[in-house]
Amino acid sequence: MSCQIHPTAYVAPSAELGSNVVIGPFGFVDENVRIGDGTVLDTHVVIGKNTQIGKNNRIFAGAVLGRPPQILGLDEQTRIGRLVIGDNNTIREHVTIHPSMYPDQSTTVGSSNLLMINVHLGHDCHLGDKIVISNCTQVSGHCQVETGAWLSGMVAVHQFVTIGKWCYAAGYTGINHDVPPFVIVSGHYPVEVRAINKRGLARAGLNEDQQNRIYEAFKFIWRSEGPVLERVKLLSAKDGLDENVRAMCQAILNSSRQRFGRTLELNRH
Repeated sequence: MSCQIHPTAYVAPSAELGSNVVIGPFGFVDENVRIGDGTVLDTHVVIGKNTQIGKNNRIFAGAVLGRPPQILGLDEQTRIGRLVIGDNNTIREHVTIHPSMYPDQSTTVGSSNLLMINVHLGHDCHLGDKIVISNCTQVSGHCQVETGAWLSGMVAVHQFVTIGKWCYAAGYTGINHDVPPFVIVSGHYPVEVRAINKRGLARAGLNEDQQNRIYEAFKFIWRSEGPVLERVKLLSAKDGLDENVRAMCQAILNSSRQRFGRTLELNRH
């Protein structure tokens, strides 16, 4: 079937639209945009230059995707990068996602994610799949959010933070350092690890033995005597360590290499 483009919408001549794409009233699709089959743009959706959107995405009213990042010194002649979005995402009202600030790089969003109302993703962020980000949560530039993470409402994420897979951040959390996989965090400055994200383990499809190993590791790391980092070093040195436990340990070891606990800061320059 052909695309449905509302008479009040604008689609640049160089834009490429797949089959069954819907562009709602007052939509705006800029130059060199690619939109995959079955993607629906509601009213007043803006898609910036050089943005690529996959198949079967639903983008709700007022979302602005791929417009220039919020950085000083930017003008109309400044070359910036791209925004690449996967398939089967739900992007709710007034979400903003910025492209990379670097001409040869991209901000990326995977597939099957839910971004709720007023979520912001800064430039050069990288999201995996099956992520849920709740209303009014703000993710600063250069962050990485791994598969299955769930950020509750009004969470604030500092630049260069890595948020581990299948973890959960409670509402109003201020995240200023890396979050290991599978845990629940809350609070701010510093954010604290509270428990294991039981629902996240189930969503990840982990079996009972795998889940038990993660719980045992949590107790050893966060509920035993002595500094967390020392306990992680002891645990990671063991032979035959479960791959999920090793991922938890490695995330903590990586973040310990940077004085603020943000591994990606090591690549800042």
